[in-house]
Amino acid sequence: MTKITDNMRKYSSKVVDGVESAPARAMLRAVGFTDDDFNKPQIGIASTWANVTPCNMHINKLAEEAGKGADAAGGKSVIFNTITISDGIANGTEGMKYSLVSREVIADSIETVVGCEGFDGLVAVGGCDKNMPGCLIGMARLNRPAIFVYGGTIKPGANHTDIVSVFEAVGQHAKKEIDLIQLKQVEDTAIPGPGSCGGMYTANTMASAIEALGMSLPGSSAQEASSADKSADCFRAGQQVLELLARDIKPSDIMTRKAFENSIRVIITLGGSTNGVLHLLAMAHAMNVELTLNDFIEIGKTTPVLADLRPSGQYMMSELVAIGGIQPLMKRLLNAGLLHGDTLTVTGKTLAENLSQVPDYPAGQDIIRPFDNPIKKDSHLVILHGNLSPTGAVAKITGKEGLRFEGTARVYHSEEEALTGIMNGEVIAGDVVVIRYEGPKGGPGMREMLSPTSAIIGKGLGKDVALITDGRFSGGSHGFVVGHITPEAFDGGTIALVEDGDKIIIDAETRTLFLDVSDDILTDRRNRWKQPEPRYTRGVLAKYAKLVSSASEGAVTDK
Repeated sequence: MTKITDNMRKYSSKVVDGVESAPARAMLRAVGFTDDDFNKPQIGIASTWANVTPCNMHINKLAEEAGKGADAAGGKSVIFNTITISDGIANGTEGMKYSLVSREVIADSIETVVGCEGFDGLVAVGGCDKNMPGCLIGMARLNRPAIFVYGGTIKPGANHTDIVSVFEAVGQHAKKEIDLIQLKQVEDTAIPGPGSCGGMYTANTMASAIEALGMSLPGSSAQEASSADKSADCFRAGQQVLELLARDIKPSDIMTRKAFENSIRVIITLGGSTNGVLHLLAMAHAMNVELTLNDFIEIGKTTPVLADLRPSGQYMMSELVAIGGIQPLMKRLLNAGLLHGDTLTVTGKTLAENLSQVPDYPAGQDIIRPFDNPIKKDSHLVILHGNLSPTGAVAKITGKEGLRFEGTARVYHSEEEALTGIMNGEVIAGDVVVIRYEGPKGGPGMREMLSPTSAIIGKGLGKDVALITDGRFSGGSHGFVVGHITPEAFDGGTIALVEDGDKIIIDAETRTLFLDVSDDILTDRRNRWKQPEPRYTRGVLAKYAKLVSSASEGAVTDK
């Protein structure tokens, strides 16, 4: 048990100490506080539990374990809920516009509850994609001792399937490669239980990024959801937050510029999601750490892709868990001089100290490649500039798709229109599918284009068709895809001026995205362009559209 001192009750003492706080104590007695509890540091346990999605269906039990750990270490835990949504369920529908918005709602709600109730420390347990950056943004704003716990990855489905297998099976059915019975077999068996989507998609990307950042306990990102290791991880996190309180170690001590550089390195080596770019920018903004798209360019030049993980590779996160997770990878990176070993972590030790006793991967494994045999010698997260993306776009190019694509624009004004066009055979080899008015403001909400990209793959066009958008992509998307195009179409970006038949050139080696149309023609089109009416005028989506910044700045709402 951690030795409890008065300076560990910096916030709760203002709520429960003194005669004038009798009403507050009376309320807390009703929820289970005793006299002794009022002298303990209060630890908020932010749970993202919901039956909305398998990613979060088990998190109530994990939050309880974190609470037990905090109580055992001498604190008083208080569990509270915040929301989650499911990208996997909402993808391809209007509901997906709420996905990125939920990141801000989660951050706002954690800040609101912890700030209001006077919790001294915080443990947050998250599963689905937006939970993780949402929790970290909330922690950064509050800057109180805090630890994030990942809810864990799902087990593989039958025949090594996962949620992306189902999306791609829809495309295979449209191509008449499989029948309805085969499609239903994939649907019925791909999601076997609790946990976040099983490849190096956005959830596992962000869990790994946060561990590399130092805000999770070592190993937290690489554990199965339904495992004893995950329960123990939660209990230890509850205990450790008391140690952080005793030493007054706050997120600002951990989430430094060097730590973000470590995080970027790790997600590149893992072949992580493009959403990692968006979320790390937002997390750094919340912590007042300067981070830009140019940092991804510079770090990416010297960082190889080493992990053969889905969606572009063959292995799943559960298989990486079985050989040791990301800790041996980080030790390899540290030994190669690619990580800052002096960054502080939630263990109270530096990254180098945490990694000092970590063994290497077992001999014979081929999930993580050696440095002299990378999947790609530099980053797959390619930041593109050019007349189509003056302030930047983000491509996910592993090299398997090729490094250059030149094609003819086929333009759609929404994800639904594009999906219909792909499924009906409008999109053919040599096309560059352009999906616009799906940016943070124009959507609003910057939907993921998983349904169109999966349909393209399912129809066998993955190497023959490119897709560009001012929206974003699921971590499960693969193929020759470019998202986060800025300025977005709603703001009058060049993507709003593209017409069917225009030539578009995407070059990952020169990092350019170019519309091959003369300046005079573009000027004429711009003079004729009119900003469309907002799609929503009231409610959370309307508020989000008014507040949100560019994707090149992390799509934050408190710029």
